[in-house]
Amino acid sequence: MHSLLSQERRLLYLWPRQSPPFPPTGGNSPNRVPLLSMEHKQQGALARIVEHPRFQSITTTVILLNAVTLGLETSPTVMAHIGGLLGILDKLALVYFTVEVGLRVSVQRLRYFRSGWNLFDFAIVGISLLPHSGGLSVLRALRILRALRLFSTVPSLKRVVNALTAAMPGMASIAVVLAVLFYVSAVLSTKLFGTDFPDLFGHLGHSLYTLFQIMTLEGWSDGIVRPVMALHWWAWIFFLPFIVVTSFAVLNLFIGVIVSAIQEVAEPSKTESDMEADLKALRRDMDELLRRLPDRSTPTE
Repeated sequence: MHSLLSQERRLLYLWPRQSPPFPPTGGNSPNRVPLLSMEHKQQGALARIVEHPRFQSITTTVILLNAVTLGLETSPTVMAHIGGLLGILDKLALVYFTVEVGLRVSVQRLRYFRSGWNLFDFAIVGISLLPHSGGLSVLRALRILRALRLFSTVPSLKRVVNALTAAMPGMASIAVVLAVLFYVSAVLSTKLFGTDFPDLFGHLGHSLYTLFQIMTLEGWSDGIVRPVMALHWWAWIFFLPFIVVTSFAVLNLFIGVIVSAIQEVAEPSKTESDMEADLKALRRDMDELLRRLPDRSTPTE
């Protein structure tokens, strides 16, 4: 958004404030429209291509197709029949991604590297360009990381990732509360049940793992709680509150923080989309005016 604003301000600065929209074709007029340099014209044309919705759709399609081809390469049967074709498609996708990133860098210049999403795309394409032979052959498996570029090209996915990032501080606080609760419960369960059930609560590490299994509700009743209650009937007083707090209350807290973050991220996005639409409309109007201006590459006498 800041790049669009800066570009529009630069174009508006180049536009004369008091010159008529259609200057006379002959004579030396004091209000002659200053010419946009060839570099600015080319940059404007590239910006229109890169920001066009069809270009975004093509990029998303190439990402999806490349993810499918990389998945097919894991099948020996498929590789035996069309392995060569899949390799060609993979190289073509890499060429497209490289050209796409190059176009964006040429349009935005240093502004490109101020966005975390752009750095993410640049890093993924850069990893794909590394050699995959010799000691770096393991990097060939990292080609599937290109599928993660969907997060930066699809607006709805980008909003979800931004919401998760914004929710990290709240989720970290909940994680600290959960860790303290786990530690206290592990020490308590080791003291209470460690002697009779050393495999489950013999020391702090066993207790933490057992309590984590209870929190996931995987075999908690028949495998853990019932055997303990067979010797200690009052054990339900410890286990039931632990399950309610960790499996339900804390989980709902995580969901609440994430939903709240998504709502906070979605609200500004509406205003941002409206502003972007206005800027694109302004750019179309200015392009139309520039096309209607006469060619003044050489001064007229």
